[in-house]
Amino acid sequence: MTELPIAQTLHRKGQWQGPADWVRLDYEARFLRRKRLETGGGMPLLVDLAQTVSLDHGDALELSDGRLVEVIAAPEPLLEVRGDLARLAWHIGNRHTPCQIEADRLLIQADHVLREMLERLGAEIAAVEAPFTPERGAYGHGRTHAHAH
Repeated sequence: MTELPIAQTLHRKGQWQGPADWVRLDYEARFLRRKRLETGGGMPLLVDLAQTVSLDHGDALELSDGRLVEVIAAPEPLLEVRGDLARLAWHIGNRHTPCQIEADRLLIQADHVLREMLERLGAEIAAVEAPFTPERGAYGHGRTHAHAH
């Protein structure tokens, strides 16, 4: 059996330079602790981090030999939300739904129930395909479900 290069170190965006390769992962796949991946260049590797983390677009995984593999957010089906963004963002957040906040639109994962709710609230909705990089949790957690009530 061939031994895979192992990535046990994560470097956050802006804290590293010069990737050797890259992996393209959607939002769900960027939440991991241990997983076999394949780079864009065809190299298999094993991610084996100490704890489950939320990888962000622009982060890098460091392999045991020092090479870096950049994390790229893959395009995925999303809903583009336009309208009264402050009000609509409140309703999205109240449902603990990951949301990418931009100056003129909100992006959420495609969901027919949320779409119907937002349309009833007066939102203009369009189906788009784009990388999804939602806001991180306010208390240092990478995912919105990482807290208790």
